[in-house]
Amino acid sequence: MGNLYHANAKTTIRIRKEIQASKETIAQLGLRLSLNPKTVLYWKHAGRVTDKKSGPTLPHSLVLSPEEEQVICEFRRLTHFSLDDVYISLRDKIPTLSRSNLYRCLVRNGLNRLPPEGNEVSSSQKKKQFKAYEIGYVHVDITEIRLGKKKLYLFVGIDRVCKYAFFELHERMTQKIAKDFLGNLIKDMPFKIHTILTDNGAQFTYDLLLEHLRPKNKVHPFDQACASAGIRHKLTKFRHPWTNGQVEIFNRKIKDHTTKRYYYDTIESLKKHLMAFLLAYNFQRPLKALKFKSPYDIILEKYKQKPKLFYCNPSQKTVGLNN
Repeated sequence: MGNLYHANAKTTIRIRKEIQASKETIAQLGLRLSLNPKTVLYWKHAGRVTDKKSGPTLPHSLVLSPEEEQVICEFRRLTHFSLDDVYISLRDKIPTLSRSNLYRCLVRNGLNRLPPEGNEVSSSQKKKQFKAYEIGYVHVDITEIRLGKKKLYLFVGIDRVCKYAFFELHERMTQKIAKDFLGNLIKDMPFKIHTILTDNGAQFTYDLLLEHLRPKNKVHPFDQACASAGIRHKLTKFRHPWTNGQVEIFNRKIKDHTTKRYYYDTIESLKKHLMAFLLAYNFQRPLKALKFKSPYDIILEKYKQKPKLFYCNPSQKTVGLNN
């Protein structure tokens, strides 16, 4: 394989060796080899015949200190956050941090790509871009949570547009609890819900029950609650859980930040931590899908644009000085 030279190189390795071995003067060598005397002088005393490595001498960034790079790397290893989430979390702690020098730091330390986790969604089930809907399209689901040997059920609802979420923890998952959850969901969200998407569970519909198991001439309580509130109830396609992927991903996020990371002595302690997570998520956490704004920020923007989609001013969702 041939040698690679600098783009502006006027000499080869053979000529450089000849310059260093010759006893002629600098002027004589320059005249004979048709080179600038400065070039001849440089290679005469270079002590090498190859070009220097291009790029910065030090592998570290000129902006981030070694201590700051160590903080970034440890934070990435412990949290497994994405590039954008790491940037959002550390930009207030490291003033010189930018998205570009953060990425270069992770590349230098081999942390730009993390190994996939066991429960990561396969490429065939990755979420697709949703159709454009007005605020008020809510995904609802039930996910199981284990507290020791005890089974608990988390009823979860999340809006497709603003990502505002609401959930409740129960010891059972019955039709009545699902209906009551819907009522609390409607009261909690400041905007009008026009569509709710659920799976085909018995808590939401009779469609998958056998004919002899269905109540005759009766409408499902969840459908009744939707109809009385003027909400359209949609069902996912059977055996296509990724259709409701919005809430499925959020369920996994809830568990990653609570039960999979911490131990709880009682149900009450779990409920308190779930509520703390919910408040932080809805009002404080910037989301990449929302261009690094929180769900509450998007709600305020939508209220200014189309107040008719709301039944109350969303500023009432925050606790004021007199409360």
